[in-house]
Amino acid sequence: MTFWALAAASPGAALAQSSVRSAILPLSFLRQVQPRTARSVELEGRAGSKKSPGGAAASTLLRTAAIPPAFDTIPFWSGQFTTPGFDSGGNPQSRWPYTMVGTAPESCRKTAIPAPIVPVTVDLLGPDGQVATIAGPPLTLTSDTSLAKTVTNSPVYQPFTYTSGTGQFNDQMMRAQFWDRLHQGADDAWHVTLTPETKCGRRMRIPFGSWFAFADDAGRPVAALVDVNAFVGLLFPPTSPVDDTTVVGAAELAGDITTHDISTFLFNNVFLYDGDLSNCCILGFHSYDSEPGDLKNGNRERRYVTNYASWITNGLFSGGFGDVTAISHEMSEIFNDPFGDNTTPWWLSSDPLSGAQLCQDNLESGDVLEVLSQAVFPASMHGRTYHPQNEALLPWFAFQSPSPANLGAYSFPDETVLTALSPSLLQPQCVPSGL
Repeated sequence: MTFWALAAASPGAALAQSSVRSAILPLSFLRQVQPRTARSVELEGRAGSKKSPGGAAASTLLRTAAIPPAFDTIPFWSGQFTTPGFDSGGNPQSRWPYTMVGTAPESCRKTAIPAPIVPVTVDLLGPDGQVATIAGPPLTLTSDTSLAKTVTNSPVYQPFTYTSGTGQFNDQMMRAQFWDRLHQGADDAWHVTLTPETKCGRRMRIPFGSWFAFADDAGRPVAALVDVNAFVGLLFPPTSPVDDTTVVGAAELAGDITTHDISTFLFNNVFLYDGDLSNCCILGFHSYDSEPGDLKNGNRERRYVTNYASWITNGLFSGGFGDVTAISHEMSEIFNDPFGDNTTPWWLSSDPLSGAQLCQDNLESGDVLEVLSQAVFPASMHGRTYHPQNEALLPWFAFQSPSPANLGAYSFPDETVLTALSPSLLQPQCVPSGL
């Protein structure tokens, strides 16, 4: 850890500087952790959230009905697959409904969804409530239109060529996983695309005691770790009607995001920890803000589908996680599970090289592969090599063998990353059932 000399100051100022220095961590810390995204169950009941990010409020409705209730939100459709398994309580279940973005593959329709990007600059505050410093520039992580442009030039929003065709990352992922429903891929009429637009930047001020930071030798901020409870409380409006005291609430009131959008709140090297630094580092999560309806929208619940995702400077983490890894992960999961309610049979993802494992029972397409050594897919375009994350396809969650997806794959865009199914008939927490 590098320490910086302090200019002559009052005892109070010196004490404040000492406190700030205690929150500065060496950059080598990030190379030693396993970066990941947040799971819905981890975020239940966090301060500032009217419901669990991931959609626990709709969980019962969507799990007991093939057709979801009517919401004022993005276009979505419903389907189901059948395979034996166990629910979260250990009860046998064979029918698994799901909801996805856009329209069903057989519709032969193109769906274009507005995708506003809201850059969010983060100020790390000292004990005095002012933006902290360590004998250098203010500890501010700036997210602006320039960073948003770099993101919109990525394969998440721009056409790139894959084995399934040429198009945006998530559009081609959806086409790959429903390949057998597109007349062997010959039907080019069905697409689900994003239309990005950078909106007014917002600001989040993190109180002292809820953050750690990384800085270079000149005291310039490089990255930050923020307590997830403080972060969620500053991101989502906690009550209705919405006011402008939170980032999402302000964007809603300004009209920068609407219920018809998939909105990204773009941060710059701002990651989260849960409770203590041993639970680090969360790079993103997807959710929605639920607001009551009124006569103007037929009294339908308003759902603002959103994601927090951080831009990642390449080299901060091991495993190739960089630039748009988190953004691609969250967008793909929104496409596959927009309200966080798509349950699946219990599945176990294991990396044969590191031994890392992940056990879940939901259709979170990015989580399956984020623990694998080959988590990212390099894509060179517009003078830069981006690193979107590989994603698991629906046939993997449905335990289909062989896979009806493009090229018989279980993963996209690298079909070689996920070549085998999870052990089947797992009980909760992936305990073998013995059946």
